Amino acid sequence: MGPYDVVVIGGGAAGLMAAITAKRQGASVLVCEKMPKTGKKLLITGAGRCNLLNDVLDASFYNPGSQALVRSVLGQFGKDAMLEFFKDLGLATYADETGRIFPVTNQAASVLKVLEMELERLKVTIGLGCEIKNIRETKNGFEVCAKTGEKEIGRKVVLCAGGKSYPALGADGNGYALAAAFGHKILEPVPSTVALLAKDPCCHFLQGQKIRAKVTSCIEGKHVRSASGELLFTQYGLSGTAILDVSDEISIAMNREHIKNVTVIADLVPFMSEAALIEELSRRFEKGVTHENLLEGLLAHKFFLAFRSAIQNADASSIARLLKHKEFKVGGTRGWNEAEFTAGGIPAEEVDHATLESKLQKGLYFAGEVLDVQGRRGGYNLAWAWASGTVAGKNIKA
Repeated sequence: MGPYDVVVIGGGAAGLMAAITAKRQGASVLVCEKMPKTGKKLLITGAGRCNLLNDVLDASFYNPGSQALVRSVLGQFGKDAMLEFFKDLGLATYADETGRIFPVTNQAASVLKVLEMELERLKVTIGLGCEIKNIRETKNGFEVCAKTGEKEIGRKVVLCAGGKSYPALGADGNGYALAAAFGHKILEPVPSTVALLAKDPCCHFLQGQKIRAKVTSCIEGKHVRSASGELLFTQYGLSGTAILDVSDEISIAMNREHIKNVTVIADLVPFMSEAALIEELSRRFEKGVTHENLLEGLLAHKFFLAFRSAIQNADASSIARLLKHKEFKVGGTRGWNEAEFTAGGIPAEEVDHATLESKLQKGLYFAGEVLDVQGRRGGYNLAWAWASGTVAGKNIKA
């Protein structure tokens, strides 16, 4: 079939956008996807509902080192352009009360289907089960070699091979080696938006218990980030949306920088101030409520069992302090099979911020999670995939 104007490596969200955009520019396009089907990881985003993007979309929601790059890319393909793109494909969307934007069907499969229909309409060539072993520069562009021995020629290459989270769905970090072969540095990838390990008797007693809480990450004694949301106690430690929201800096500190002094401070009674909680506990003591029943109506009875030794002979002030500032020593993070995203990858300064072309290799472009760009939970990582895929695709002239 080849040679092609553009070979896109990776058939995830960024790769499919790059392919559609390049083809609409008049380029001949080949997508190489190692899995038996495109968009496997897309199907699990947003717990299967596909949180497409967010109503408030700007660079401040991304890691500091990437913000100038993100600002440039979102300036070319921002929220309104994304919504228009999907509307044009026939996908109706809605924003929930937090600003997260979903397809009205609440099914990620609907998003993948409209993208596949557009790829089919445009007659984009898709090679499935096609894992790329290496990319070699030639006189007319690049020779892209698959593990099976097949070779294709592409005038330009867009590398959208993803990060390392959910390796069973195809993201195993092989894109980093392909980029490194052209001299790119790789900032060590670590799991991001991930549950934490904590050996605390409290987690053992409370495993399976879920509450609303406010949590704060603390690295070497310094408070780093706070988040409110769900706190889930597990047999290995802590999970839930609040923990996922503060986990990025913790993972970078522990997994990349090998810092050991990391804690999470949890406010288990976020709906009351400490003074109000002291007042309420004192009132209960005055009424003759026993220590065993002291927390009823504020927390599940399990919490007395978890904190029995600390509560049994304590006064209202000490108990309130414990519940408002419960400290968990973090021993590490869960691994790639449970991490939602990847922190790390190709540094932002090694790509042209306007086009996403490599500064080290003409004709090579990057998009999606292979770059060191991490957004918060809430549609920001998929928004980066849509935007970066589009920008890489549109800057490739046929």
